[in-house]
Amino acid sequence: MKPVSLLSALVLFTLVVLSGHQLSWGELPAVIEVAKFSSGTIGQGMPEGWNPLTFKKISKHTSYEVVKDGEEVVVKAVSHSSASGLTKEVRIDPKEYPVVRWRWKIDHVLNGSDVALKAGDDFPARLYVTFEYDSRKVSLGKKLKYKAGRAIFGDIPIGALNYIWETKTPVGTIVENAYTDFAQMIVVESGKQKVGTWVVEERNIYEDYKRAFGEEPPMINGVAIMTDTDNTKEEATAYYGDIVFQRSVTASTREP
Repeated sequence: MKPVSLLSALVLFTLVVLSGHQLSWGELPAVIEVAKFSSGTIGQGMPEGWNPLTFKKISKHTSYEVVKDGEEVVVKAVSHSSASGLTKEVRIDPKEYPVVRWRWKIDHVLNGSDVALKAGDDFPARLYVTFEYDSRKVSLGKKLKYKAGRAIFGDIPIGALNYIWETKTPVGTIVENAYTDFAQMIVVESGKQKVGTWVVEERNIYEDYKRAFGEEPPMINGVAIMTDTDNTKEEATAYYGDIVFQRSVTASTREP
């Protein structure tokens, strides 16, 4: 029995080693499907693998539901002076998968949306990409600030890129979040021009993080969508399609 056990152990070890070396051998899949909303069940309030994203002191939450929009199955968000999101834990290396690609649609922009102000920190649609906290790579000052932030706001990321649909700020603007410098806001759509139509977005997370924070990004640990109007006390409706991470920028404009 011992030779068989040894052989089994060697086979298992080989499989583990091979799977572990896929990162360095460049044999990873070209695309990671983070959100396959198009495969969801219509009427489902929580897409499979996703969880609620709520905030302290905000009791009124945005509603989310898997719906059919035309021929596509997507997530619909409706906000009435509310704020909450949907989030999914992931672990993605932004060097291996630097590009995030998604599509979304809104019914209208918000009158009071303003990325520079706390009172205007509402957006009909936003996509978060969050990054993990690695204490070995964080300065003492940032560690203390991070601990203080967690005490006030709860479980927060050490860094987040927040892709938003704003009302008047120019597309391409990168600005510190009005509440915390742990989050950087990136305006990818602005104004009414594309309201009511599906828009495909594609961003290089790796480059965006370096521009926003001035340093190399840590591992990606989460993705979230959110439609919120708690500050402006307005209403908003948005639709979110599938979200993928990919190894390079695509030349086409096909939907993710």
